[in-house]
This record gives sequence, structure tokens and C-alpha cells, in this order.
Amino acid sequence: MNSYTIGQAPRCFALVPAAGIGARSGAAGPKQYVPIAGRAMVAHTLAALAGVRRIEATLVVLSPQDDQFEAAVPGFAGWVARCGGASRAETVANGLGELTARGAQPHDWVLVHDAARCLVRPEWIARLIEACDGDEVGGLLAFPLPDTLKQSHDGRVAATVDRAGKWAAQTPQMFRLGLLKPALAAIGAAATDEASAVEALGHSPLLVEAPMENFKVTWPADFALAERLLNTR
Repeated sequence: MNSYTIGQAPRCFALVPAAGIGARSGAAGPKQYVPIAGRAMVAHTLAALAGVRRIEATLVVLSPQDDQFEAAVPGFAGWVARCGGASRAETVANGLGELTARGAQPHDWVLVHDAARCLVRPEWIARLIEACDGDEVGGLLAFPLPDTLKQSHDGRVAATVDRAGKWAAQTPQMFRLGLLKPALAAIGAAATDEASAVEALGHSPLLVEAPMENFKVTWPADFALAERLLNTR
């Protein structure tokens, strides 16, 4: 287990990787800029993060070629860095370097959150922070799976998978900068999320339950569902 010399209470920083193109979404451009319920998807995401008192600052990591962010999120008061990489893991790693350059310390917490989880609520993020604040590892929002799970092969059921203890990982995922940075460096692009990189170092992140509503907008039909849910708030 890592130990940190802490001279002051750890701060919380949010990091939003937004350098992808959303290839599965069917959108004409990067899905984070698709309008949902009157504003760009990423604008909803950043508004939720802005509503969390414990978050010191939010860093959005964009592609170097991105020329849409400022128009999509006018008046954004956080930090922007156009240093996104070829993979999510590389984008997050580059963002951690940017946070370090801006003064974040190894013992500070970093909450990595998908730009496409635009239905996240400030109170869910606050609950994650509260649960992880005294934890040695950190953790993530996740949803316990209620459905029967099937393993497929050539479009047919190959096996039924025991759903007991199975959770769908969500974001934010909250880890100390001094743990997350070497974890991502060790596993590289193979990391599908931050927790998997931390797990590869032998740690067991904390699971903090969140509702299914905190889903990631991925497929074309997800946009209409997200719009309906946002319009009911």
C-alpha cells in the first residue's frame, strides 16, 4: 500500500477525458457536443461537477484538434488542456500530468468522469467522495447488475454467467493522483477504466452504489433516453 506525506488535507480534482470521437454513437461529430435537452452533452456533465462543493477544480482534456469546446460550453470556469491521446488511458494520463503541472499533489484525489455520463447528479458524486475520503485505495460509482447474464458465441448463448457479485462500473472513479498515475503507466492502453489499472497493481477499489440512470451515452438510442430523463428533472 502506498503511504503519502500529507501536509494538508487532500483536495479533490475532477478530470473529464473528452478527446474521443464517439464512433459507436452514430453522431456526425464528437458525441460530447451533441445537443441534449437544450445544450451540449458535455455541458450537462460539467454542470453536475460544478455543483459538488468538494471539487477544487475541473480539468477537461480535449483533442489537440478540438475547436468546438468553448462554443459548446460558454463561460466554463474550469481548466482546459488540449493534450488528449489516442486512447482513454493516454488522455487520462496526460491529464494527470497537466494537474501535476497546475499544482496537484500525490495525495490529492482525482475523480475521473466520462463526458458522456451526462445524467450524473452532484449528490451521487458527493456520496462517492464521502465514502472514499478516508479509504487507502479509492473507489468508483457502480451499479449492481439485476439481469441474468449470457455469454455469447457466434450470436448464440454459450453459457449463463452467474450474476452474483457482478457490478457495472460507472464514473466518477476516484483515486489519489500518486496511485493512479503509476497505475496507468504500468498498464498502458489496456486499461478500460481507472479502476482496472489500480486493480492490476493489486488493490481493491471500493464500490459505491449509484443508480442505473448514471449510464454512459454510447449508442444512437441512448441520446433520446438521456433527453427524456433530463427533461423530467
